[in-house]
Parts: sequence; structure tokens; C-alpha cells
Amino acid sequence: MSTRGAKKKVPRQSRSARAGLLFPVGRMLRYLRTGIYRKRIAMGAPIYLAAVTEYLAAEVLELAGNIARDSMKARITPRHIHLSMALDEELQKMLRGVTIASSGVLPRVHPELLTHRPFQKAKPVLVASADTPPPASKPARKPSATAKKGKGRKAASPSVGASGAVTVLSSKTLFLGQKLQVVKADIATLKCDAVIHPTGNNFYMGGQVGNALAKKGGKELADAVQNLRNSNGPLDIAGAAMSLAPGLEAENVIHCNSPSWGTDRSAELLEKTVKNCLALADEKKLVTVALPSIGSGGNGFPKQTAAQLILKAISNYFISTMDSSLKNIYFVLYDSESIGIYVHEMAKLDSSQLQQ
Repeated sequence: MSTRGAKKKVPRQSRSARAGLLFPVGRMLRYLRTGIYRKRIAMGAPIYLAAVTEYLAAEVLELAGNIARDSMKARITPRHIHLSMALDEELQKMLRGVTIASSGVLPRVHPELLTHRPFQKAKPVLVASADTPPPASKPARKPSATAKKGKGRKAASPSVGASGAVTVLSSKTLFLGQKLQVVKADIATLKCDAVIHPTGNNFYMGGQVGNALAKKGGKELADAVQNLRNSNGPLDIAGAAMSLAPGLEAENVIHCNSPSWGTDRSAELLEKTVKNCLALADEKKLVTVALPSIGSGGNGFPKQTAAQLILKAISNYFISTMDSSLKNIYFVLYDSESIGIYVHEMAKLDSSQLQQ
């Protein structure tokens, strides 16, 4: 019997294949139709839900793969997925109620448990939160003339004025004893010897850090910056200059002109900027310096690239400078993405540069 003219059988396609998706559209439709709202479910709803879920899974796996690669692991584990969600600000907000099985928890160790750590003799770190009022303390004594010059002072944990709170999130000690700390705080309320202010060649105070400092310091700080502008002239790329910090909790402000991302030798110039700031602090015999993520704001550096370059510059500076007055470097950050990046990158510092 001839089969001429008979219709050719077409293999049956699933809803997922017809929609160009990998996630099961049919299964999602079956689950959606079991609820009390099943009569209102249109055919496009499970397709849209599968597409969004597939995109979210691909995004999380890509970030988790990057973390696994940076950790030199060949396989993605639940821990990498948990970290990828925690380090991305948008994913953290959306998935903050999601529990990843066997992924552990992000470190939040009570400071009293860290007092007897081996190979490190240090006082317990004071950790405060924005919701908890700072503990009552004795009124601080006025610093002596010697202390103001930076002589005879001891490095201390970061403290904050009555207008804010500081949280120490991570700490690392370099081979020569300098301590790097990631803190979450308002840089304008942090008590230290100097804060670093990324600016332009004309000491512009309109950036993110500049606005916070100008709002806190007021007219007195503006006059101090104007005096520095008149005496110093335009600030060169990678240059640094220091002014007093009236109205701030810090004693000085180090203004630096960092390069823009994508310009010629931008990475090299960013490292040079950080080294010049540290050299100026050493010249003035300062002990504690607070700096933001230089370059990752208006200058366009990717946050991870900026963190890698800044940490590399700090590490290389202390290796080449055997005698330094600096003891504490505070990375003052405010958003969870930057905090996660700096904690992650600081943990990858070469062990030969760390205190044994």
C-alpha cells in the first residue's frame, strides 16, 4: 500500500522546548493549577515563571563559579552558592530568607570568643551595631602636644563619635605588624589620625566621601580645604596633600587625586595614589588611617579591581618600607557588595606577607 501523500509524523515537543527553556514549564503549570487561584492561571504564567527562575539560577551559578575559581576549586559547592548570594547586594535583598543546605553560615563571631586566638596577642575587638547604643565610657582626656604630633601613641581599634556606630567585620595583620581592618561606618564620624578623601585636581568636595565630610565639617572644613588649595595649587594625578580636619572626628584629611578607569596606566596610577597617601601619613608620623574604596565611585573602577589594586599597593608599600609609623589601616565601607569584596580579597593576601 502506498504511503504517498501521508502526513509525516512530527515528534512531540514539550512546553519547555517550544518556549526555548530548560526549566520544566509543564511541571510549573501543574503546581500552579493546584492552588485556590488555579482558575486565574493563564498559559503564559508558567512560561514567564520558568524563564525568570532559569535566569536567576544562571546568575547565581555564574557568581558561584567565579568564587569557586578564585578559591582554586574545581567544583561548585553549596558554600560557594551561599557566598555568591551574600556578596551581591540585589541577590541578598531578594533571597535573604532562603536557606542553602550544607552551606554553613557567614562568620559573625562574638568578640569575647576571639580573645585567646593562637599566634595573635590582641585585645578583643569592639563590635557595635547601628541599633545598639554605644556603651557608656569615661570622658576622653585631651591629647597632649606629643600625642598630637603622632609620637608615643598606640594603635587602637576604630572608635566613633556619638553620631554613629562602627562595626569591625574583618581583620588581617601583615608581617611587620600593620593591621588591616574592614569596618562598616560613616567615615565622617570615625576617630583616627587621618581620613583619605578621593577628589579631583581642584580638591572638589562634591563626591560621595567629600559630601559626607563637608556635611560634618561645615564651613570650618571648607575654609581649611580652601587654604590648602591656595597654598598647594592643582593636585596632580596620583598626588596627595593633607589638610586639617576641623569639625570632624579625625585630626587630618588626606586629599588624593585618583585616576579614572580606562585611562592610560589607570591601574598603575591607582596603586601610586595609595602609596603616596601612605607615604604622606608616614611623613607626618600618623598611626591610624581610614580610607574608602578609592576609584570605585565616580572614577569608574570596578569594585573588585579597585580592591585588588589597593590591597596590592598597601602590601607592597609596607614590604618596601621597613620603618613605618602606621599601625592600623581601616577600609571604611557602607554597602554589602564592597564589604564582601574586601573581606574576600583580604583573605587572599599572600601568606608570606602576613604575620606568622
